[in-house]
Amino acid sequence: MAKEWVLVRRERGGTFAPVITIEGTAHSFRDGAVQTGVFYEYQLVAQPTDPQLDSEVSAPTRALAAWFDRTKLNVLVVAGIFFFLLFFYIRQAESGVRWSFRKIPGLAAIEEAIGRATEMGRGILYVPGVQEIDDIQTIASMILLTKVARMAAKYETNLLVPANSPGVYTVAEEVVKSAYADVGRSDAYRSDQVRYITSEQFAYVAAVNGIMLRERPAANFLLGAFFAESLLLAETGHSVGAIQIAGTANVHQMPFFVVACDYTLIGEEYFAASALLSNDARLLGSLKASDTVKIFLIAVIVAGSLLLTFGQSWLTGFFATQ
Repeated sequence: MAKEWVLVRRERGGTFAPVITIEGTAHSFRDGAVQTGVFYEYQLVAQPTDPQLDSEVSAPTRALAAWFDRTKLNVLVVAGIFFFLLFFYIRQAESGVRWSFRKIPGLAAIEEAIGRATEMGRGILYVPGVQEIDDIQTIASMILLTKVARMAAKYETNLLVPANSPGVYTVAEEVVKSAYADVGRSDAYRSDQVRYITSEQFAYVAAVNGIMLRERPAANFLLGAFFAESLLLAETGHSVGAIQIAGTANVHQMPFFVVACDYTLIGEEYFAASALLSNDARLLGSLKASDTVKIFLIAVIVAGSLLLTFGQSWLTGFFATQ
């Protein structure tokens, strides 16, 4: 009686070589170490050796490139649903349809913060994060900066934007200049409102903290990608008595902002805020589509749990990935 089996493989007409040792009652094995298009033959060899128990040599077989992996059908279905909803809602948004989204407290507080700075006769400091302009969080920050700059120009409140890279500086300068022009205050814009500081992380933070201590702004906006410097900026802003609105998609920095800031855009709220402020049909459509897909996935999870309770596993089996 064989205690175990060895699966051996050879190229057609070649010499057998062991592939895997099989113990117990294994029924299948996927060989992932073969070359596409090469014919192979397989045989099960008993251990201890007993030629009478060895299987017959299999017919030559070869691996072929597959155009479609059926084990990933569930991924295709979910992706297809998302892209359909995405294009559908974008078309609706372009045709003038608007939806009701949950109010984001941090977004509603922007006008409050700028109004406070205006009443106190102190300035506004806007920090767009420490990443380059090609980072998605920095791009979202530029959209939020447009809103802040327009309100600052409208209320004739000084706005200061320290940038950490030439790319961010260039875009932020154009954003602020355009925002002042949009409200008819082009004459109030000053070139020193947007400043390039340095690309060194902690040198930049030290400079921004120095600005806070010298200028003592009444409102701080920390919106963008932040890392180890998040608590340094937030604590300094808190020490000068500024109302602070922070937002980032970096989960590991959110606790520091939640503790030290008055309002925090948590995770996806940060991107949703930029979409709501921009009023762009593509952004609003993608926001609505992502919310709809979340509801769909939650419904699938609940339905799958109920079906498993009654011994039905076909739904969870469909969404299982290999």
